[in-house]
Amino acid sequence: MHSQYGMICSASAAVHHTWRACGRTVSGEGHSARVGNLHVMASRLGKRAAAGEDEQPPLQAVLIADSFNRRFFPITKDRPRVNLLNRALLPLANVALIDYTLEFLTATGVKETFVFCCWLANEIKEHLRNSKWCRSTSPNVVRVVTSELYRSLGDVLRDVDAKSLLRSDFILVTGDVVSNINIEAALEAHRTRRKLEKNVSVMTMILKESSPRHRTRCQEDDVIIAMDSKTKRVLLFQKSQDLKRFHFPMSIFQSKTDEVELRHDLLDCHISICSPQVAELFTDNFDYQTRDDFVRGILVNEEILGNQIHLHVTQEEYGARVSNLLMYEAVTLDILCRWLYPLTPETNFTDQESQCCTHARHNIYRGSEVSRGHGSTLRENVLIGSNTTIGANCNISNTSIGRKCSIGDRVTLENVYIWDGVHIEDDVTIKTSIICDNVIVKKRVQINANCVLTSKVVVGPDLQILESTVISLHHPDEDEEDEDEFSDDAEHGKLKEISKVKGNKAAIELRPA
Repeated sequence: MHSQYGMICSASAAVHHTWRACGRTVSGEGHSARVGNLHVMASRLGKRAAAGEDEQPPLQAVLIADSFNRRFFPITKDRPRVNLLNRALLPLANVALIDYTLEFLTATGVKETFVFCCWLANEIKEHLRNSKWCRSTSPNVVRVVTSELYRSLGDVLRDVDAKSLLRSDFILVTGDVVSNINIEAALEAHRTRRKLEKNVSVMTMILKESSPRHRTRCQEDDVIIAMDSKTKRVLLFQKSQDLKRFHFPMSIFQSKTDEVELRHDLLDCHISICSPQVAELFTDNFDYQTRDDFVRGILVNEEILGNQIHLHVTQEEYGARVSNLLMYEAVTLDILCRWLYPLTPETNFTDQESQCCTHARHNIYRGSEVSRGHGSTLRENVLIGSNTTIGANCNISNTSIGRKCSIGDRVTLENVYIWDGVHIEDDVTIKTSIICDNVIVKKRVQINANCVLTSKVVVGPDLQILESTVISLHHPDEDEEDEDEFSDDAEHGKLKEISKVKGNKAAIELRPA
């Protein structure tokens, strides 16, 4: 059934059978037998109902396809064909980000996912319509909910509450989460806590052990956490970016908790198991706009309202959010290095023919109809999309190349992330950069580290592009200027200066390809 939500179907209500005494005296042998049978049936149904009380309703998820920021501008502004691109559709190792998120949710047992979006909702719908998620065989029913009024996570969850879309505990994620975490144990612990403590726990956040300087640690998401060692109840959840010194409130150690853990070795995976009360609490508190606002409000008012937040910490599994370009680079490399197993490029988990590829030693992935010239070396962690040609005497390592690309002779690519339809001519060197759709790089161009060439840009020939340069065809308005595209402040790989080139500039040819 289609409705104003796009593809939302109304949830069927649970049907309850109630047996009532009729208040009559039934006499006679035959009647007595029928009454006896009635009692037997009622007894059996009662046992089934009692057993059904422990059965959990189908697991649901809320996926936020909007990021509500401009971290990936101008990349998302200069996309060809539709000219604009939702972050959830950014290609990560040649697969749209949202497909990784949906695959994770399906693997965890989610049966129904509500995808909420405002920005470029039609593109999200079109992508999902052409994906395996809209097939009748999909174990995860995906429904798209759109509104032009969504400006934050808070707006989405208030709408969830208003529409009464959720029937029980649900998974809350954003459309840029990449993970292979099995949350079954966390979900069971969450449900057990809510039974034992009368629904006191409203959220369980999934975190992963990770050293502070690990490449997948996004510095803007770094947190300092205090928690109860036994119950994993959160006592303090504080962002630590730019903090050189931090003071813990004494109230943490004066609580009834026997043992307190102080942690700075945890990566926030941005995966949360939520009770239905979470949406209600966002409705009751209009100042809640983000999950951080919610967590802060719950912890501050815990003694008054009695609500609690807990953590589930995983050690071996993988979880990360592609929140900026540094994280885009880190997560892509992790995928090529197979840290996301079993979600690896050769498994073609999207079930799209164009995604088929083979896997060889040193993590070399080659799509169909790929040709490589004489003397070219694919060193390690290289993905080449279908119908792509590699010239002679090339040197490629730690690089993802999209479909229908052309790489010339004597080209060096190190830590480069190339999208579809890119043409690179001879004697080009590119290091640690993103090359978007349909870019042309002419002969003898050198692109230094941390550069971005957005869609349809043409550069060269005989040109050296300085480090940390963004070249775009898009002329942003003043209110669109956002220097937070590379907002991760990690010392390693920090992008100190961003040089945006707009329009024509000496030695740079900028025109539609």
